[in-house]
Amino acid sequence: MPERKTNSSNYQNQSFLENKCPLNELLFSMSRRWTTDVLFCIEEGKNRFSAIREELTYITDHILSDRLKTLEKNGLISRHQYQGMPPKVTYALTEHGVELCKLLEQLCEFSSLIYEDKAVAV
Repeated sequence: MPERKTNSSNYQNQSFLENKCPLNELLFSMSRRWTTDVLFCIEEGKNRFSAIREELTYITDHILSDRLKTLEKNGLISRHQYQGMPPKVTYALTEHGVELCKLLEQLCEFSSLIYEDKAVAV
């Protein structure tokens, strides 16, 4: 995936917003395709790359790997590597990840209410 241009106005605007309030950074990170789905898979106990990949049928290995690295970097999941042949890696939610999943589930419920109301009004 190509690096973002750091001199673009979109990048500068995003950086400004992220520095202004950490919520902007979190919302930007969570709005990336597949991110919340990966979190929810780990929450449900699918803690291996292959299990997450199987659950999220259309995600590519590259995107899944990127999302896992980003979630780990942001302190929302932890990665545990076990010795042996073949090597085994598992993922788990951190305390922050557990709390975020609870909040995201509330947002899912709230968004369902909003969009159910819109569907009825149409």
